[in-house]
Amino acid sequence: MGWPHLYDYQTDNRMRHLREMENVMNNVVTPAQIEKRLYDLSKEIDDSHSELVEVESHYHSHKAQYEIAVARSRMTYSTKSSPTGKNYTVQQVEALALIENEELHLRLAMTEAQVKAARANAARIKTQVEIARSIGTSVRSSMEAL
Repeated sequence: MGWPHLYDYQTDNRMRHLREMENVMNNVVTPAQIEKRLYDLSKEIDDSHSELVEVESHYHSHKAQYEIAVARSRMTYSTKSSPTGKNYTVQQVEALALIENEELHLRLAMTEAQVKAARANAARIKTQVEIARSIGTSVRSSMEAL
């Protein structure tokens, strides 16, 4: 009677090799699949570009609105006296201008985050295109070798 904990490494290695070969055979990539993926990615690139243009447009609009509002607030506070009767310091004027325009500042920050996300998405798609092209080159080379 054998030990129950003994392990047949040789049989396991053969089985693992057969499973790997089966996976390779089931996952063979064809040139048509690569062309389809590149076509799909070209649509994603177009959509990504449109989204980026739109979000950047919103960002620049929000930035201009924020900067104008903050400039107005700075001008207002730079000519006013604080409750103590002294003029506000530069830091106080900046802080008051920011507080007064809090909603615009938050909207600008959110729009900036959307721009960064849209740029990251465009970079992701570009990487996928590069990978698909590389796989396509590899598949063509493999098929020519046959």
